[in-house]
Amino acid sequence: MTMSYLSTLQLDREPFSTSPDPAFFYRSQEHYTALNRLEIAIRLKRGLSIILGDVGTGKTTLSRALLQSFNGEEGDYVFHMILDPAFKSEYQFLSYLTKLFGITPFFRSTIDYREAIERYLFTMCVEKGKTVVLLIDEGQKLNQPQLEVLRTLLNYETNEYKLLQLVILSQLELLPRIKKINNFLDRVSLKYMLNPLDEYEVGQMIDFRLKQAGYRGEKSLFSFESIRKIYEYTKGYPRQIARICHNAMEQLIMEDRECVNGEMIDQIISQEKIW
Repeated sequence: MTMSYLSTLQLDREPFSTSPDPAFFYRSQEHYTALNRLEIAIRLKRGLSIILGDVGTGKTTLSRALLQSFNGEEGDYVFHMILDPAFKSEYQFLSYLTKLFGITPFFRSTIDYREAIERYLFTMCVEKGKTVVLLIDEGQKLNQPQLEVLRTLLNYETNEYKLLQLVILSQLELLPRIKKINNFLDRVSLKYMLNPLDEYEVGQMIDFRLKQAGYRGEKSLFSFESIRKIYEYTKGYPRQIARICHNAMEQLIMEDRECVNGEMIDQIISQEKIW
């Protein structure tokens, strides 16, 4: 069935998956800027970078694209990722970090954990000359004790650079939380807000994903009217755009049409609103 779907639409791959595949990461001007500034901050060892954005603006896919931009440099850059930082206590968070960093043996107190992490960072970054990067997705789940731990880790530095390069990708509710912590915001070397796409970028994202999936047809599979309606309904949020477009492609096959038009998008939106 999948092969029939793909071959009918002249595709090699599914173009509108909502999985964070960096191959399908459309680099709008904002996403391109965020990605490049993150890479510069890491290479210059600036310390803390925070990327904020609403649900579905592409933060997770951005993090995967960032990892991909360092492909081939694994000997110099050591990346660690936390996908769900919902820890119950400072002790549990520190314990998880030591395991993530591959630090053994395990310890009994938060002080032991902090000292072990500091030794690890010094060994990796100063003695071995590597850059250690910690990416935290879903940063809005970080509570005050966890943020205090991260603030402490950012204190570990040489005269020239921070030992830990920390990237937090979060929804907007993190911002008032970090404002309550003394000396946290002034440690942020990069602050960037991801906004939704505009109407032109929605069309560009759709075309980009289709081409990445192997589409080489001369005619666009989406009419201008359908793109306008997709933009009006999704407000430019990439995840929602991908979902609507996937449903539109299914309908395109079922109705044996050559192009997604505005009427089809209206039907899909009506079905969505039922739920």
